[in-house]
Amino acid sequence: MTDALQSAAIKILKTNDRGSYTVPTKGLYPFQWNWDSCLTALGQRHFDPARALTEIETLFAHQWPCGMVPHIIFHARDDGYFPGPDVWDCGRPVPTSGITQPPVAGFALKRLLDSAPELRTQAGPLVVKITAWHRWFHATRDPQGSGLVAIIHPWESGRDNSVDWDIPFERVPTAGVAPYTRRDTQHADPAHRPTKEQYDRYIWLVERFRGLGWQTDRLHDASPFQVVDPGFNAILIRSCLDLAELAEDFGESALAQENRALADTALAALDTLWSEARGQYLCLDRITGALIDSPSSGGLLTAFAPIPSKHAARIAATIDARGTRFRVASHAPDAAGFDAKRYWRGPIWLVVNYMIADGLSRAGEADAAARIIRSSLDLIRNSGFAEYYDPLTGEPLGGTQFTWTAAMVLEFLLREHVA
Repeated sequence: MTDALQSAAIKILKTNDRGSYTVPTKGLYPFQWNWDSCLTALGQRHFDPARALTEIETLFAHQWPCGMVPHIIFHARDDGYFPGPDVWDCGRPVPTSGITQPPVAGFALKRLLDSAPELRTQAGPLVVKITAWHRWFHATRDPQGSGLVAIIHPWESGRDNSVDWDIPFERVPTAGVAPYTRRDTQHADPAHRPTKEQYDRYIWLVERFRGLGWQTDRLHDASPFQVVDPGFNAILIRSCLDLAELAEDFGESALAQENRALADTALAALDTLWSEARGQYLCLDRITGALIDSPSSGGLLTAFAPIPSKHAARIAATIDARGTRFRVASHAPDAAGFDAKRYWRGPIWLVVNYMIADGLSRAGEADAAARIIRSSLDLIRNSGFAEYYDPLTGEPLGGTQFTWTAAMVLEFLLREHVA
């Protein structure tokens, strides 16, 4: 069965490969997505390390001069996705979106080079480029120097319609948005996707930022949505630390020191987001200064960073206590807003499982990590390579033959074998 899963996962990755980049799945997502590509490279490294490096290189070939790496690169015209390049209108040589996504590239590059050291010479320029991205985050998304960065659009989090965003998202208007036709609901059940009201607010923010000419140093203060997401910051911290190790290996001591300093400051600040009552970290609404009492997987994903061991143990216990048939639900089942089938309001995503398991394992919570890995592989064996899954029944949801799900399966199979 393991060999069959491995072969099926590799087939999906190759099917969705477009030569120098990989699409998440045919139809629903026909372009290159930022953190999808970096996590996809983790799967590609198992059968074609050079192709995995190309995946990350292609992404960073479209880095903006300011250092930002956009969340979508529109390599080829395709009207099957909204909003397309004409809506973003960022003025780039190859069209891109104007916002970013979780900065997992430093982590992905280190993991790739750890298993394929022969690629180190070629990968040197990426260390500089990824550092520039990290630097951009703290320069433009932490203007007060708190140590933690904010997202200014829910799409930046990767957890598009999380319950975490409900309260701060109410500040985003819906009036005046230009008429549009969604494409996602033509490929997937509308009951499993973000609502129209949420989409109106997504597009209002895009139009607001476009009206400012995509000047990334102005967008934070111009956005009515400013949220410090602990999972997002944990990914940035982990990538800074992993990139610092690579920089040292490349003899770039200044870059290593810069990345470590960013990570150390953020780790110290992260503790302000801990909720003893919830047994996890919570998001912060930067505009009101209040924590958002929403127990999502974003606050569990914080284990991906080197958080205190007592918090990692508590997160492991919190996951156990949620008691769903499969783990890890993207929202606590007993909390307001939970929806087992609607995108990021309850369903399981294997990429989040992977990062939580990785962090818990590093924190000494090996049994908790193993339970997540077993549950994830059980999902695949029962329900195939879906985009996401119902945590109560395991029903496959969203897109099918999904790239980063397949990539995570290859990673999980490796870890299961090692364990």
